[in-house]
Amino acid sequence: MKPFAYARPRAVTEALKLARGGATVMAGGTDLLGLMKDGIAAPERIVDIRSLEPLRGWARAKGKGLRIGALVSLVDLETSAELARTMPIIGEALRPAATAQLRTMGTVGGNLLQRNRCWYFRDEAYPCWLKGGVRCFAIEGDNRLHAIVGAEECVAVAPSDLAPALIAYDATVSLTGSRGTRTMPLVDLFVTPHGRVRREHAITSDELIIEVRVPENALTRRGAFEKAMERKTWSFALVSVAVSAKLIGGVVRDARIVLGGVAPVPWRARDAEKLLEGQVLDDAACQAAADAALERAEPLKDNGYKVPLARELVRRTLRRLA
Repeated sequence: MKPFAYARPRAVTEALKLARGGATVMAGGTDLLGLMKDGIAAPERIVDIRSLEPLRGWARAKGKGLRIGALVSLVDLETSAELARTMPIIGEALRPAATAQLRTMGTVGGNLLQRNRCWYFRDEAYPCWLKGGVRCFAIEGDNRLHAIVGAEECVAVAPSDLAPALIAYDATVSLTGSRGTRTMPLVDLFVTPHGRVRREHAITSDELIIEVRVPENALTRRGAFEKAMERKTWSFALVSVAVSAKLIGGVVRDARIVLGGVAPVPWRARDAEKLLEGQVLDDAACQAAADAALERAEPLKDNGYKVPLARELVRRTLRRLA
C-alpha cells in the first residue's frame, strides 16, 4: 500500500476540518481496506472517525421515531431484541449480509456508502467508466451480477442490503459538512452514475453522515425482507427485496417495494406500489405487483435470470406480509 497520514479526531468539528482537501474518512474500514489492497483507493490521509460519540447509539423516542447513529455497528442492530420488536426488517436484512466479524466492524454509515462490487471496477487493470475511463467493460463483458433496470453508462449495482430495508420505511439521512447540516430522504443519497456524474452517492468529500431516522408513523408498517445469493449466506445479493405496508382490515395502504441488486441505486418499484394500493394482499395481487415491478427490466446478455428471480422474490416477500 501507499504510505498515508493518519488522524483520529475526537470531535465532529475537528473531523470536518481534517477531512478537507481530499482526505478519506474511515469508520469500520471494511470496504476501504479492500479498495486500498486492490489499488482503487490510495488516500494521502485517513481520518478515522470511530471516536466521534455524537455518531453513536440508537434509540426510539416517543412520538419522534427511530434514530440510528452512523457509527452504530451492524451487529448491534442485528442482535438487538428491542430493535427486533420495533423494526424487525433491519435484522432480517443484516443477518445474511456478512460474517460476524465484518458485521462487528462494519457501521451503518459505512454500509450505506460502500462502493459497488463490479469486478471491472475493483480491478485496477481496467480503466472503467466509473473510474474516469471511456467505457463500461461490463456492458459487453461478464455481466452476470449487474443491473437489469435503471442503469446508464455504468451497470454496476448498489450493494447495500440495509439501504432497501430503511428506504422501505421512509428513512431520512442527516449529513454535516463545512456548509452546515442537511437532511434528505435516504433514497436520494444514492446516485445513478450518468453523464458528468461519476459517483454513487450524493455526499460531498467534506461531509459526514451523522444519523439515519425512521419516522414514527412508518414504524407502524408491517415489513419483510428477502434475499437471493450465490451462497447460502454471507454473500452480496443477486437480488434482494424489502417491502412494507399498512394493512387495514386486510387492505394494503401506502406500500413500499424496494429492490437491491438490480440497479445502480436501491430501486423503488413505484408502479407496483400503486397497483397494490387499496387491494387485498392475495395471491393475484402479489403476482400482479411482482409483474409490474419487473415490467421495465432490460437484462444484459448474462443476467437475464435476474428478471424471473426478482419477480418471484417480490411475490414471495409480499405474501409474507399477508
